[in-house]
Amino acid sequence: MSQENIKLLRGEPEKAIRHLAWPIMLSMILTSLYMLVDGIWITGLGETAIAGVGFVTPIFMILNGVSVGLGVGATSLISRYVGAHDQKNAGKAATHSILIFTIASIILTILLLIIQKPALILYGASGETLQQGLNYSTIMFAGLFTFIFSNGASGILRGEGDMKRALYAVILSVGINTIIDPIFIYTLNLGTAGAAWASIISCLLSAILIFYWILFDKNTYVKIKLKGFKFNRKITSAILNVGIPSSLEMIIIGIAYAVYLYLITIISGQTGVAAYSSGQRLYMFLIMPMTAIGSAVVAVSGSAFGAKNTDYLKRSHKYGVKLGILFGIIVTIIFLLFSNQLAYIFAYTPQTHHLIPVISQFLIIIGLAFPMTGMGVISSSIYQGIGKGIISLIFTILREIIACLTLSYIFAFTLGLGLIGIWIGTASGRIIMGIINYQFAKYTIKKY
Repeated sequence: MSQENIKLLRGEPEKAIRHLAWPIMLSMILTSLYMLVDGIWITGLGETAIAGVGFVTPIFMILNGVSVGLGVGATSLISRYVGAHDQKNAGKAATHSILIFTIASIILTILLLIIQKPALILYGASGETLQQGLNYSTIMFAGLFTFIFSNGASGILRGEGDMKRALYAVILSVGINTIIDPIFIYTLNLGTAGAAWASIISCLLSAILIFYWILFDKNTYVKIKLKGFKFNRKITSAILNVGIPSSLEMIIIGIAYAVYLYLITIISGQTGVAAYSSGQRLYMFLIMPMTAIGSAVVAVSGSAFGAKNTDYLKRSHKYGVKLGILFGIIVTIIFLLFSNQLAYIFAYTPQTHHLIPVISQFLIIIGLAFPMTGMGVISSSIYQGIGKGIISLIFTILREIIACLTLSYIFAFTLGLGLIGIWIGTASGRIIMGIINYQFAKYTIKKY
């Protein structure tokens, strides 16, 4: 299996991206079901529970972003060593990645458990909404090591082009989460805390399965040797040079999300927060195909860069952007045609039915930005693949903080459009920055 994956990774970039993207795509879609399934079941607990978990979402995005980001760092370096035919250092990169996952888990667990209550209060949570949020967040943050090791270890497999086994682990995890979610929430009467317990347990089983393949099955190109381990600063720096900026990107997005919650609270209170958090769940779910293509581009462009093949690097970007725009157009059409039906998924009870038109409005406007969002996502993946994660981070800051938030404030408050102004500003910022990101990626590739 490992030799087939390596051959594919070093081959024609268009073929490699097609073959690698679909299992990543399915894997990410299934992974996003954690929050989607939780959201559907939590809806039955009422608007207060929805809003409480919604306030936790920015922090959870940071947590998930760190785990995914560190995995991207592992993928980028391992794929570059694969392209350079350096199996020994590919194994060392994987071993150092595990060390990084462990340290990150310890630090973040302590930090998030300390700041969770002040952070939720800062976002605007109070009373019963605050308590519902804390019931959910305490469990999630205490078990965050499961997310970091599951996503991080998947990055190791993706670095050598093994996307299918990473997918199998996610199928196991999401399947278990879907089954036990209602049991923990309603049968055991744990409420929002039950949703968190279900996610942690299912994610832990996924991490165990992946580490069995890597450490004991031995049917991988990457060979991890814990015995006689020697710390290598150069390898660690190379992983973190991509992993840290990639993690910070999700932190920036989480910060932007928190600011949106604050602005929405001013405009529309708890109702607006509940509608926005529900619509955002669906947005994150349907953006997964683009992110999956981007992950495939990271591996393929990393291999091309390691092999010093500029033609393959250029073709990886061009083909990835085409696929990203295509999926963006598909999502736009879905949002335009079925916004009310999709909104109903998160407002199916009599108590939440009034949220449907607000969620629907969010989906229609945000949906218009999807094609250009795909263009930007793929372009950022090129920077990560060649080890220039800081460029991807800069574009995330420019998009989420400078463009989207600034335009949202102008449309919502200066022009007096309220909630719809938030949606218009966000969509406009993503369209503008997607185009700029694409042009800069072409320029970056041309330099090489």
